[in-house]
Amino acid sequence: MPFFVFLNHATKRLRAGLIFAFIAVLSLALLSACAEGGDVEAGADEASRSSEPSPAGDATTAPAAQSETAEPGQNSQDSSGGGRAEETEQGRAGGSTPGTALAMLEELEVKGRAPKTGYDADLFTWRSDADRNGCDTRNDVLRRDLRDITLKAGTKGCVVIAGDLSDEYKGETYAFDRDPNNIDIDHIIARSNAWQTGAAKFDEDTLREFGNDPLNLLAVSSSLNRQKGDGDAATWLPPAKSYRCDYVSRQIAIKHKYELWVVKAEKSAMQRVLGTCSNQPAFTKDVAWPEPGEGDNVKTAEDASTKKKSSSKKSSGSRKKTSSGSSSGSGSDSPGAGSKRSGSGSGSSGSVYFENCTAARDAGAAPVHRGDPGYASHLDRDGDGVGCE
Repeated sequence: MPFFVFLNHATKRLRAGLIFAFIAVLSLALLSACAEGGDVEAGADEASRSSEPSPAGDATTAPAAQSETAEPGQNSQDSSGGGRAEETEQGRAGGSTPGTALAMLEELEVKGRAPKTGYDADLFTWRSDADRNGCDTRNDVLRRDLRDITLKAGTKGCVVIAGDLSDEYKGETYAFDRDPNNIDIDHIIARSNAWQTGAAKFDEDTLREFGNDPLNLLAVSSSLNRQKGDGDAATWLPPAKSYRCDYVSRQIAIKHKYELWVVKAEKSAMQRVLGTCSNQPAFTKDVAWPEPGEGDNVKTAEDASTKKKSSSKKSSGSRKKTSSGSSSGSGSDSPGAGSKRSGSGSGSSGSVYFENCTAARDAGAAPVHRGDPGYASHLDRDGDGVGCE
């Protein structure tokens, strides 16, 4: 065989071998790839099966999630329950239970205090017989609030001369003493406070109603009443802490009734007090006056001081008659002279004269007792010997 022919034949054989080898390698590579693809598919199936939640997983992870979401809610509840000062007005209103003092407070308008221009306590005609029951308001309050009452004979069941007071402000019980007077009648919403929070626009009848409203009046210690002055809940609260919730809820009821507003500091103080008794009901107690002659364990008696003065006058008249020989001498006790003194001083003691109780209070003389400088009958409407009480 020629060499050229042999070389050509060998070359063909080599090419065929290379092609066969290449095909074999390619086949092996394809087989390997298929095997790896199967592994990947199997791995994906396995991963898919393992990612499905198991009952055990649910039981262990759910409480943890609940715990994580519940904690902020609990904090929020705690903060709202604590009544923080920074809490919004809307937030507080939303948390108020209907029928409570807090809910009624949210209905009051919040505004700044108006000026006191034109204010005069006498505009409220306090102590007048506003309900036309025949008794002045002060004695109406005493008949309602005192216990074991003694009424003065001859006053148509009106004038209280003795009794015991369970003082809500003090948290103590003590006897009523008319001389010196140890009991005052407090305007729970002071008249000047009312004037500066809406009452300046009241007509005459509404001012009179407010000044003599049973809801707004309470017999209390005279010293505490003067200590309070015209303060609101932000500046004064009763020393007896057990009464503060009732006191504030009653203030709210008064302002609600007369559509008076509260100032910001006043409302905040009320909220702080009611925060200690958040379910305090709105004040709806019966505070009406008893009828004349009625009250707790009532009895009627002559006023001892009146008896004493009457006896003294009789004795004096007897002495004058004996010395002059006539009951109508021309001395200073004659009707003309007496009338002159009464006219010039309006029945006052001494040279001091007060036109009204506002003048007496402004001078620091109220209450004015019979025999004191400035005492006059027009200041003592119930005739109990104490004016401008």
